[in-house]
Amino acid sequence: MAKVVVNECESYDLEKVIEKINSGIELLGGWDNFVKPKMKVLLKVNLIGPKSPESAAVTHCEFVRALTRILKQRGCTVWIGDSAGGAIAGIAPTAQSMEISGLRKVAEEENVELKNFDKEGTVDTGGGHYAIDRLYLAKPLFDADFIINVPKLKTHSGCIYTGAVKNVFGCIQGLRKAEYHKAAPNPKDFGNILVDIYEAVKIGLHIMDGITAMEGEGPTAGSVYNANKILISTDPLALDTTAINMIGLDIKDIPILNAAIERKLGESNKDNIEICGDYSKLPVLQNYKIPKRFTSKKKSNYNAVIKVINFLKTKPKINLKKCIKCNTCVDSCPVHAIDKTTKKINYSKCIECMCCHELCRYKAVELKRVNPIAGIMTKFYRGNYK
Repeated sequence: MAKVVVNECESYDLEKVIEKINSGIELLGGWDNFVKPKMKVLLKVNLIGPKSPESAAVTHCEFVRALTRILKQRGCTVWIGDSAGGAIAGIAPTAQSMEISGLRKVAEEENVELKNFDKEGTVDTGGGHYAIDRLYLAKPLFDADFIINVPKLKTHSGCIYTGAVKNVFGCIQGLRKAEYHKAAPNPKDFGNILVDIYEAVKIGLHIMDGITAMEGEGPTAGSVYNANKILISTDPLALDTTAINMIGLDIKDIPILNAAIERKLGESNKDNIEICGDYSKLPVLQNYKIPKRFTSKKKSNYNAVIKVINFLKTKPKINLKKCIKCNTCVDSCPVHAIDKTTKKINYSKCIECMCCHELCRYKAVELKRVNPIAGIMTKFYRGNYK
């Protein structure tokens, strides 16, 4: 039987969060079951975009600080990492997101390392996947000794709900996310990509920040809901099943989780999930607003998703007027797509991981719209990321 800890926590007071996380971990056998001194532990947060911690759109920085303190006290080296959203709009605002979310400040004050997945290198996990030919993921996921998934409790206007399973999409770097969305526009195929990521990356623990949650039209445009909950499990699907039931839905209402259920990523039968911690039975979040799409009878047009991605697509291009020929872009490209002499990019090889863009200190690697009209139409959208 799967076990999900549900603890009550009414604020981001550091000592209180530490206490509630530690007490939850004890119910799963204690920290010694998961981490040892000198281990490199990666906290894979939800950093969807440049949003403040109070927005409930991102994993709260003080929640991350609490985990960081716990792990450092146990002698671990802590990394905080993610690749932000924005790929569909042809942008990759991870560096900005780390700043505005407060995570950069936490990392500096706690003397731990931020891992911007868009500039940390890529690992080719090979072929044989359900919806895509090859799956490229951020290198820190394979360099870490242990990974803790730290999702946010949120609604999602497209997927209805986003939590532990969906949070691993940030393991994909930069603009590659848009290509995978295009390859898997329908929920079933997209869910298979999420399961493929889980099978490639060994995540040992899932700790959900549900102290403040997002309701309504999430994952960024919804409203803050004070859920006052921390959920902990070794089983991502059991955790999501519990959270989904808490907000008044059933896991079968969430199409992107169908693949996880069918491929037995974890436990999805609520009768086989033990609730423990501050609750012995499932607490229900009263008057929690669900995205309008859930009640809409309008059929989704998945082809429209592909058209939007194609319209807004950007690609990296090297501005030779700014380039000083330091070759950082050439050396950082994991698939060797940049010619050392001409600095031309071979787009048939490029995997759009954004390493060249993120690592260029001289801003010579620019993102150019494939469709110039899209650049004019989306300039106001870009303003939201400043």
